[in-house]
Amino acid sequence: HHCEIYRSKPRSYKELPVRLAEFGTVYRYEQSGELHGLTRVRGFTQDDAHLFVRPDQLLEEFERVIDIVLYIFRTLKFDSYTAQISLRDPNNREKYIGSDENWEKAESAIMQAAKEKGLNTVVEYGEAAFYGPKLDFMVKDAIGRKWQLGTIQVDYNLPERFDLTYKGADDKLHRPIMIHRAPFGSMERFVAVLLEHTGGKFPLWLSPEQVVVLPISEKFNDYA
Repeated sequence: HHCEIYRSKPRSYKELPVRLAEFGTVYRYEQSGELHGLTRVRGFTQDDAHLFVRPDQLLEEFERVIDIVLYIFRTLKFDSYTAQISLRDPNNREKYIGSDENWEKAESAIMQAAKEKGLNTVVEYGEAAFYGPKLDFMVKDAIGRKWQLGTIQVDYNLPERFDLTYKGADDKLHRPIMIHRAPFGSMERFVAVLLEHTGGKFPLWLSPEQVVVLPISEKFNDYA
């Protein structure tokens, strides 16, 4: 529906990037054997956003989203993580939609953004979605298993399918690029990993009970 909101009125190149965000519930019919506590569930909350950008804005906007994810990780002291860059399979390009030129630009932008931000990256060929490359932040739990948290995805497909346009400086219509971004990913999974990292001892500002007053005798109850 963010695509519908975007195209609800004519857009100018001066307006971009247009950023639309929400916290929404996502449902996936995971097989019963795949369900795993809070980390893999059938219904979860996602901090979902879609950013509509001009081609010349792709790199800068991608870096801005990386900054958001890193701010969250620093705040919650997630120090051990890797950034998995998922690219298309160069030997099986028919699996993917979109032009080679667009794919090369998007993959180059992701690689450059990750390098400029100093991320510890792992490149996986053939792991991209059919509509665009992506970057996933992988964080370990208490026993070393890796879980995907924040994710950033380039999408050339939906702007094409929904016929999204903006009027450029040349007074012609152009196709924007869409970036999907979810800095937390699944909120349930994020909380699960956070619980394991902290042993349940949340930072003061995040703790459900910041202070508990314990009187040492009944006669101090009123004062307490």
